[in-house]
Amino acid sequence: MICKQNKRERQTTFGSINIRTGQMVINFSERGNYKSFKKHLKKILNTFSDAPKIIIVLDNVRYHHAKLLNKFLQENNKLELLYLPPYSPDLNPIERAWWFMRKSITHNRFIETLKMRKIKFWQMFSHFLIPNEKMLNICAIKY
Repeated sequence: MICKQNKRERQTTFGSINIRTGQMVINFSERGNYKSFKKHLKKILNTFSDAPKIIIVLDNVRYHHAKLLNKFLQENNKLELLYLPPYSPDLNPIERAWWFMRKSITHNRFIETLKMRKIKFWQMFSHFLIPNEKMLNICAIKY
């Protein structure tokens, strides 16, 4: 039997990981744009409100560079954005978390709806919203 998805469903997922503790911050959005990215940055600021400085390593998606974010970043100067070189996902720890998620949830499995995929995602990732060793090990960059 061949299973086929009836329609294309899409969801943007924002994820950040504290590379010292393994704690993740995750947001879903209908679209990836500067507004949804700003919402994710606010969640990071709230989650790590006690941190004196937050350095976020990013890929080069267009909305990560949006000029509309400049005022927000100036007002929240404890945030520092560092951009990876183009086409270097191997340097981005969060890519390992996404690999682990796909391997654990969607590889060789048919999950009929986006809603069911999100339920599976939260069943797994809710354990990583606090400091944890497992995500630290998954996202470690080995030299």
